[in-house]
Formats: sequence, C-alpha cells, structure tokens
Amino acid sequence: MAEVRLFSSKAYDRDGFDAANRQHGHDLTYLETRLGPDTVDLAVGAPAVCVFVNDDVSAPVLEALVAGGTSCVALRCAGFNNVDLDAAKRLGITVVRVPAYSPNAVAEHTLALILALNRRIHRAYNRVRDSNFALDGLVGFDLAGKTAGVIGTGKIGTIVARLLWHLRCRVLAVDMYQDPHLVDLGVEYVDLDRLIADSDIISLNCPLTSDTHHMISTDAIDRMRDGVMIVNTGRGALVDTEAVIEGLKSGKIGSLALDVYEEESRLFFEDRSHQILDDDVFARLLTFHNVLITAHQAFLTREALDAIATITLDNISTVLAGGECPNTVDPG
Repeated sequence: MAEVRLFSSKAYDRDGFDAANRQHGHDLTYLETRLGPDTVDLAVGAPAVCVFVNDDVSAPVLEALVAGGTSCVALRCAGFNNVDLDAAKRLGITVVRVPAYSPNAVAEHTLALILALNRRIHRAYNRVRDSNFALDGLVGFDLAGKTAGVIGTGKIGTIVARLLWHLRCRVLAVDMYQDPHLVDLGVEYVDLDRLIADSDIISLNCPLTSDTHHMISTDAIDRMRDGVMIVNTGRGALVDTEAVIEGLKSGKIGSLALDVYEEESRLFFEDRSHQILDDDVFARLLTFHNVLITAHQAFLTREALDAIATITLDNISTVLAGGECPNTVDPG
C-alpha cells in the first residue's frame, strides 16, 4: 500500500478510483487543486501522484516532487505534453499514462459534435426554450455524400472514420501508418494538403507534437473549401485559435466545434459562471452562432472513467513494486 495524491480530482473521479483501489489498497487522497509550483507541497510524502491534462508537471515541479519523496507520476489521460519528460528521466521519476481508456467515448463525442453543429441543435434547443419555433438559420446539410477528413487514425480516429463511413461520407485520412481495415472499407489515405483542400468536414484526432502544433493555421484555412466544418477533440494547440476566428469572420470556416482549447488550463474543469472571463480570444469564439464548444468532456463516460481508474492504479502498483510498466512514457 502507498500514499497516492490525486490532483485536479472531481467527484466523478472518485467512484471509479475507489472501486478500482479495492484490489490495490492504496491510501488515496483526492485534491481538487491543480498540481503546480504553488501546490506541489501537497504531494510531500507520497511516492506517487496522479495528474490530469492541465496539471503543471514542468521541471521545477518535478524537482520539488523528488525532494518530497515522489518517484512516480501517473497521468490519468493519454496525452503527456504537460510533462517535462527529459527532466523526469534526469530526476529518476517514472511517468506512466493511460494510452487507451475508451476510444469509443471520444469518437462518439466527435460524431455528436458534428451532428449537433450541422443541424444547429444547440441553437434550436435555446430557441424552443424561449418559445421561438422559427426554423430560419437552422438549415444543415446531408452528411451522405460529403467528404470527411480524419487527421490521425489511432484508436480514436479509426472509430471516427468508421462512423463517418457508415453515414455514407467519403472518408479521407492522414496518418503515418495506414489502418488496413479502414483501407478495406474504402477510406483513402492521402497527404495533409489534399485532405485540407478536399474535405467538407475536418476532424482532428491526432496527438500534439512539434509537427502538429497549429496545424490548422491561416495558410491551411486559406486552402480549405469554403464553408468547411472543423472539429477538434484532440488537443487544443492543434488549432491556431486567432486564425480560426479570422476564418469564421470571413465565412471561409462554415462551422467550428471544439472540445479542447489551447489556453484551456485557465478555464476548463471549474465553475466560472460567477466570473468575468479575461480570455478575450475565447470570449470572441463564444460570440459566433456557428461555434459549438464543450469543455473537454469527450472522455466523460462511466466506462471511460472506470477504465482510467483501473489502468492508472495498475500502473502505479507496477511501478512502485519495481516492475516494468508497459504504459511508461519515455522522452523518445
């Protein structure tokens, strides 16, 4: 048994972790605060900390963790761009993650955003609640026959591509590795330039790297079809938000759905309804009727939360026991 401090934890995390912990017997401490330079002292004495997507796991934080006795950082998510992996290796800290918890959850949310955005469900819902039953401004389009581009065909992107194919879209895909099952369906692997130029809908399902940072840029938007729909359930910084705003203003981008935002760490996962938002870029996004934003909830299903808890605690137990964990993240 070991002490584990869970940062950025919410009520919906606890059921899954408490249930999964019956097999491990760790001493779990749930902390709503985010991990960062000002809160790292809360980890003192814990061999393992569990963090989420917007926690600060930079070199100074890692150094403080080591000084406090922490040897394992467990990410309860797939992404790890918020961790200084080189510093972790230098300090002897093992970093583990959950590479696949429920690809269906994120893929299904991606499809939900596409359908809701296309058929203006968010606008229609608000209208009906105000007893406005007019249909002007709610015209969508048939997905059948449209060209959908999926950037990244890992576990999530593969399901997104399949779902769109079942809706009778022509599906283009970009990835370093071609999925033979998608190819058998008729999905066409093309280069990024062609996907950007030919797609009516573009879904971002790839990791954030130096190569994919701001891949949706002014130049990329200029080469897209007029009225393109862009959906991002990957990582916020895949999109240059200010470039997208200009694309929305010009009408080049017909609609936009985001479950992630490049500056989300200052906003998401907290109730800020009583505050004035000081993020002018995000505030500008909220003014567009053809923009639909959810606050990083694509992963949020019961099945996904249970899988995250089970894999995370398995990772921690393996590392603290001195075993080889298959989900260890190396600097590469």
